[in-house]
Amino acid sequence: MESNRVWIRDVAPRDGFQIEPQFVPLDVKVETINALAKAGVPSIEATSFVHPKAVPQMADAAEVMTRIERYPGTTYAVLVPNLVGAKRALECNPDQINLVVSASESHNRANLNRETFETLDGFRDIASLIRGSGVDLHGGIATSFGCPFEGSVPVERVLRVVERYLELGVTAVGLADTTGMANPRQVQEIVEAVQKRWPDLEVHLHFHNTRGMGLANVFAGYLSGIRHFDASLGGIGGCPFAPGATGNICTEDTVHMLHEMGIETQINLDALISAAKRLEKQLGHSLPGQVMKAGKTSDLHPLPSAMQYEKTE
Repeated sequence: MESNRVWIRDVAPRDGFQIEPQFVPLDVKVETINALAKAGVPSIEATSFVHPKAVPQMADAAEVMTRIERYPGTTYAVLVPNLVGAKRALECNPDQINLVVSASESHNRANLNRETFETLDGFRDIASLIRGSGVDLHGGIATSFGCPFEGSVPVERVLRVVERYLELGVTAVGLADTTGMANPRQVQEIVEAVQKRWPDLEVHLHFHNTRGMGLANVFAGYLSGIRHFDASLGGIGGCPFAPGATGNICTEDTVHMLHEMGIETQINLDALISAAKRLEKQLGHSLPGQVMKAGKTSDLHPLPSAMQYEKTE
């Protein structure tokens, strides 16, 4: 068994904020990213260089990358949809550029208005641009575990997308459960199929908790040998191009579960919880995170006075 250390990439500043109904102020975005880095989160997806008409929340992507503090040991990633976005992103010196394509045709058309493999062909120019720049290139596969429009997605189709990504030269591939359709057995089956084909490939898992199975899927992935997971502070976020796709798995809930099982993340959980509570106030609505409400399991409480037994002589 490989190391039990798990690496978390927090996607709240991108996947989380993109679905907020009110524009999130630049200062809040910067403060959230800095708080995550200060808490020891090893990787943060800070923003997306997408056209502001498509995702208005990301209109200040360049300003976000300019304003944030760069903490040593933290990887700052950005998402790009096309060559124009990649060029804008490189001007802001990210450590990592993330691409995304949907395994299902319907979702890819809803998200990018192109066919899946047409989108992958378009990524060739991005890969050429980034090659030799020192920036890592990661490839994400949305709807890897099911499509809200088509239902089941064949495992072989996911493998074909992985193969095309590897031809582009990506250093890691992420399998995303875009609308919370995955279950633990399915996670193990798909992960094992990818690992059997490419045993040395770094695989990331991105789960939503839309149907309450997010953390169970994390554990299933962990048991299959995965050590890289996406999560979102407070559990915010979701895909704006898929019905009902709310609820990324919550970063502090995920870290709490892992720590309770003796799995190391090197993240300060108390700092995460504080950041989530602060973010809830800034956004002005309740967030889905559970640990921020209930506290850690190690947080004990005094017995209510009415239930205390009177001492007897």
